[in-house]
Amino acid sequence: MSDKEVVSANGMPQLVPSHYNLTFLGVGGPGAELGPVAVLERGNRPLLTIDCPPGMLDAYLDRYRQAPRALYITHTHLDHIGGMEELFHHTIDAAISDPAQRIRLFAHAGIVPSLQDRLVCNRFIRAEGGVNFWDAFQLVPVSRGFWLNRHWFDVFESRHMQPRFCYGLALETCFVYTGDTRPIPEVLKYVAAAGETVFHDCGVRANPAHSGFVDLLDEYPEELLNRIVCYHYGSAAEANTLQSHGFRTAPPGQRIRLPEPSRLRQLEERRAS
Repeated sequence: MSDKEVVSANGMPQLVPSHYNLTFLGVGGPGAELGPVAVLERGNRPLLTIDCPPGMLDAYLDRYRQAPRALYITHTHLDHIGGMEELFHHTIDAAISDPAQRIRLFAHAGIVPSLQDRLVCNRFIRAEGGVNFWDAFQLVPVSRGFWLNRHWFDVFESRHMQPRFCYGLALETCFVYTGDTRPIPEVLKYVAAAGETVFHDCGVRANPAHSGFVDLLDEYPEELLNRIVCYHYGSAAEANTLQSHGFRTAPPGQRIRLPEPSRLRQLEERRAS
């Protein structure tokens, strides 16, 4: 794995450190201290935050000393969007003064109406009125995927509660993040086909909305199981149980090193040729 990215400086390509990590500020699951929120980092700097549960902003500020600049929402259950009101109040004054300070918010077009209903349909977002919820955000509806900082992120449908409700995220050869889901072997066959680390909803016990480790053992081949990192478990005891069955778990607050995205591999191969 390379720790370098080719960038241009004065017209000449140079190599600079740029490894990729995923850090879970919270892993979600019943009893977890913070709902599921993960931060993709490049060179230890935040690039994209996935989901916004209640309490996310304080945890994010404690770690990065600033609010997120880009946010992807998997679906609209409150343990994934309940922190957006806090984010709105933190950001709105700066965003009104300078629209460039708005947070870029990526969400599948299919869940935008639900976002609107759950967060926005209130004349008085502030008691004094005069501002709109979206004044603090730059909403970017997506379908197949989106560009961010020269990275193409693929978006795919997960299997959670009902059709067209939850959408996972993938960065080719780097990582796949399933969002809340039951097993989706037919999807991972395509979006996790290039050695990506797969962050998968997984607890000790399955239910109609979430996967249990037995589900994963039944549905996925060994090669894929070896690349899975479980999140959305409920406690350290549950993490220990998952580990005793051979699964890796995402520890809250610790960076997980990722394979390099394919774009950077291609740039380095061209430089070396």
